[in-house]
Amino acid sequence: MSYYFCIVNTRDQPTFELEFGTSKQGGDGVPRFTQEARNLNPFIMHASLDYVDELQWHTNQMYLKRIDHFASSHISAFLTPTSTRFLLLHLPHPPNTDPVPPPQTSTSYSPYGPYTNSFPGTTAISSLSSSTTSSSRSSLASVSGGGSGIANNPTSPQTEEAIRLFFTEVFECWLKAVMSPFGGPQEKIGSLAFRTRVLAAGKKYL
Repeated sequence: MSYYFCIVNTRDQPTFELEFGTSKQGGDGVPRFTQEARNLNPFIMHASLDYVDELQWHTNQMYLKRIDHFASSHISAFLTPTSTRFLLLHLPHPPNTDPVPPPQTSTSYSPYGPYTNSFPGTTAISSLSSSTTSSSRSSLASVSGGGSGIANNPTSPQTEEAIRLFFTEVFECWLKAVMSPFGGPQEKIGSLAFRTRVLAAGKKYL
């Protein structure tokens, strides 16, 4: 499985992008997107924002699970209390597929328009942080036992639970990053430490 993770701010602009591969079932953590898939991924992600906008009015959960798919690509979403979107595109690939080197220049895309905040207050932040440690420990055991399902099946319950744990851990890291006086939720995240922690979360759960 290859993953493309993106954080989108309230202006529908990407503030962080990262590709990585599965580390389950003997995976080496290297993404195996073709060049064509790399060119399409940002557009697939941006199109899925419409589903996030719709789902936010029908649930009070931050983890929206799998919200969209395009061809063989599946998109899962996580909505923070400040309406920042975490999007994860996961693409199954045949085993022993050779990795394709990424391009030298990063891709970007333009926003559609404004986005409104659907979460009043920030009580969800503290409640999520306090319950993360205990829930992650119990869930990680079941996820680790279903490593083959994660690596091969993007729609399995094991995969959805692994993605939820990944989003939760990245959310905590993101909170620390945006609380820095040198940045903010609308600014691009260029911290090497944040990138390393996202990769570590991907290796741990996906």
